[in-house]
Amino acid sequence: MAGSQKEPFSVPSCTDPILAARLEAIKQLASGSSDRVAVLDRDFNVIYANESAWSEDASRLSDHSAKCYEAFAHRNDPCGTCPATKMYESPDVRSVACSSGGDGTACGMHQAFPLVSSSGEVESVLVLFKAPPKPAKQTSGERVVVKYGSKLGELIGSSAPMREVLDMIRLVADSSATVLIQGESGTGKELVAKTIHRTSYRRDKPFVVVDCGSLPETLLESELFGHVKGAFTGAHASKRGLFEEADSGTIFLDEIADTTATFQAKLLRVLQEGEIRPVGGTQRIKIDARVISATNKNLSELVKAKTFRQDLYYRLAVLPLYLPPLRERREDIPLLVEHFVAGSCKRHRQTLRTISPEVMQALTETSWPGNVRELQHYIERTVVTTTGPTLACKDLVALDSVAKDGDLRSATRGVVTQTERPRIVDALKKTGGNRSRAAKLLKISRASLYNKLRSYHIQ
Repeated sequence: MAGSQKEPFSVPSCTDPILAARLEAIKQLASGSSDRVAVLDRDFNVIYANESAWSEDASRLSDHSAKCYEAFAHRNDPCGTCPATKMYESPDVRSVACSSGGDGTACGMHQAFPLVSSSGEVESVLVLFKAPPKPAKQTSGERVVVKYGSKLGELIGSSAPMREVLDMIRLVADSSATVLIQGESGTGKELVAKTIHRTSYRRDKPFVVVDCGSLPETLLESELFGHVKGAFTGAHASKRGLFEEADSGTIFLDEIADTTATFQAKLLRVLQEGEIRPVGGTQRIKIDARVISATNKNLSELVKAKTFRQDLYYRLAVLPLYLPPLRERREDIPLLVEHFVAGSCKRHRQTLRTISPEVMQALTETSWPGNVRELQHYIERTVVTTTGPTLACKDLVALDSVAKDGDLRSATRGVVTQTERPRIVDALKKTGGNRSRAAKLLKISRASLYNKLRSYHIQ
């Protein structure tokens, strides 16, 4: 935090403990940041905004009557088409974006995220604003806005959903508040957790991963909290728990939804008090480990079904983050493919391969149910099992589709049809209809050419 900075508004007192924690975390994150950040309530009141969010003439506004449309859009009434209102209407809306800033002067909203209270209601929204336009003349004392690229650590993506994720990671990284990452299997939740850790001030401290779904309850408690000698049969010596191992760093609790009610109660106590008690021990140990959890299940639905503790859910989701599936960000696939091909070639000591446009199109059109993990494994398999400087459609067809519904094979065949037929027609034109010469030009056998002529109905 920058203590010397004067911010026009501060976080008000809040009776809801979850909202209070979230607001305080946002304040810590945004204070002193060059990013423009604000929190608004249902009535468009500015609950909090950092110094960067305010224009020079916003200081004239009253501390108690500032409206977002007054402060950021310079209007006397609300923007009639503000997309942020959608989050109050439906609990399923995870974020909204505004390209115009409403029906008047643009407020500059880039992205908005719901802030949910302990009752499960959206009570306010977190708003990230676009950077203000760079003035024609800039003095040395003015802030320079840095435009982020399509990569943060090992995370890659330039699509709108991934830009949202990268923006949120940058915003939440230096907080100590808990983060809950939700997304389908294979979307890269652990990688996001690692990126948050490596982007934070804890980057030089331990990053400890716990797969909550792979351990029985008794072992999970012992692994996380440790145990003293003689605590149970086989406890021949005292053992430090993973929370202790992660002290001053980050602990990542993967598949948190697969834990039992008994364990959830103990974890809640740890989060509330910031201390652990080893199994069989009487002494409590203070710990300073940031908790990041993840699940591929809908925790809010599990809360409604009473299979996951509501109070723990809101403790874990002080800063919620949704990771989109690959089918919702297809434009990122070419970036990922190039990255995975380069990495696979390096690991297997192969010359860097190029990717034909047909291959890239086929991969982009495939619905990867296993998401980024499935795409990565498929690229690895393709690189290892094929030869030649360029990955072509024949290489993909030669492999069995990794998707059970045959999406990749279908997409590949479609691309081949679209591109191969014109090449054959062009070869026949260049050779004056001589099929033998055309086959040589296409570098295929004469028999293959005849088969393709019949298949494509070329006379």
